[in-house]
Amino acid sequence: MYVAVDDTDSSTWMCTTFLATELIRALDDLDLIGFPRLVRLNPAVPWKTRGNGALCIRVGKGSGKRQYIGNIANREIFCYETLEEEPEMDEVFHRSVELVKEWSQTDHADPGLVVCKETPHPSLYEKAVHRIISKEEVISYLNMDHRLFQINKGRGIIGAAASISWVPDDYTYEILAYRERVKWGTQRYVDAEDVRQLDTLFPSTFNNFDEVLAKPAIVPNTSCPILYGVRGDSYEDLLKVREHIHSENVDRWLIYQSNQGTDDHVIYDSSVLQPNSSYALEGTIASFPSTVQGGHVIIVVDVGEKLECAAYEPSKDFRKVIRALRPGDRVKIFGELRETPRTLNIEKLQVISLAKSLIKTANPRCAKCGRSMRSIGAGQGYRCKKCGTKSNDVVMEEEARTISVGWYEPPVCSRRHLSKPLKRCNLE
Repeated sequence: MYVAVDDTDSSTWMCTTFLATELIRALDDLDLIGFPRLVRLNPAVPWKTRGNGALCIRVGKGSGKRQYIGNIANREIFCYETLEEEPEMDEVFHRSVELVKEWSQTDHADPGLVVCKETPHPSLYEKAVHRIISKEEVISYLNMDHRLFQINKGRGIIGAAASISWVPDDYTYEILAYRERVKWGTQRYVDAEDVRQLDTLFPSTFNNFDEVLAKPAIVPNTSCPILYGVRGDSYEDLLKVREHIHSENVDRWLIYQSNQGTDDHVIYDSSVLQPNSSYALEGTIASFPSTVQGGHVIIVVDVGEKLECAAYEPSKDFRKVIRALRPGDRVKIFGELRETPRTLNIEKLQVISLAKSLIKTANPRCAKCGRSMRSIGAGQGYRCKKCGTKSNDVVMEEEARTISVGWYEPPVCSRRHLSKPLKRCNLE
């Protein structure tokens, strides 16, 4: 039996993953089948709270291999390899509804709960991670034997159903540690040096520490229940990570299987670029970079259309990479296409080839008297002050480039949940 929830949190308080731990705690007479799922959907959805993540668990009587994946209310949590027997649907549904009512943030959210035995077709997940889809379209994917519960508009049903339909190709894991209830909203304590060591001690983990900002990236900035979350490719390593990190007391913890760090949201082959979706686009730089108010860097790329691409101020030193690009450079750019203004928010970049770039090194010299000419005005050329001779032939030399062919990405704290970090990419 699949139980999935979404849109139960707010931008500052609660977290849908915490509700998942409460579901597991309340359904303690049932076994977990497979890992709990933390499934991120289209990051370009305008009404998302934080990471647009939905949660899905599968419960029943389990059999086969058993794995230790968490501790909730001083109870060790295991998941089983296979489902031996389904529980009664209505009972699971009604017990789940009470928890959704208790923990959902209803002022600025549209919580949704889906309970079903059959998984919707995987194309539902593909649509939900790439595009904006309606609740009605999602419901059309569900088998007749399902139960739905919603609060307000119930938009969370979209993410909940999509998380059930996810069939992992590439996947990662995340261990989430939660705070004691009395500490929610107070300053967290997680040893920063322990976090800094994670990449070295556990190379299978990623996005742990931001060296640019000199701060852990695994610790939230909001007043939500999460103490920290570490992502990686090895479930076994995450069990060891928990023992390595010194922190305030952990109330509960759980390991999720996730699509984080997979680039599942990226559309690679599209003849039409629609806003509120993310793309990988190959093209030629068509302008010199410019810095606009706020410190954002804009560059125009010819991808079949002239498209403005932006590295925003929070990406810090990544903006230097964009400033180093020149017209004629060949690039592949990954990012989200915004609707207004129509701009691609750059998530990472491959420089495929560099064009020859010439820069002015001196004003032209007068052919008659050898003096250096002076500018007449913008776009009007140069003139010799002594004899009046005019010229447009400035002295040009090839620019020494400060960028090389290769891959570039923003610092850790500026990366999206779904964006595949370069350490996970099989780069040629």
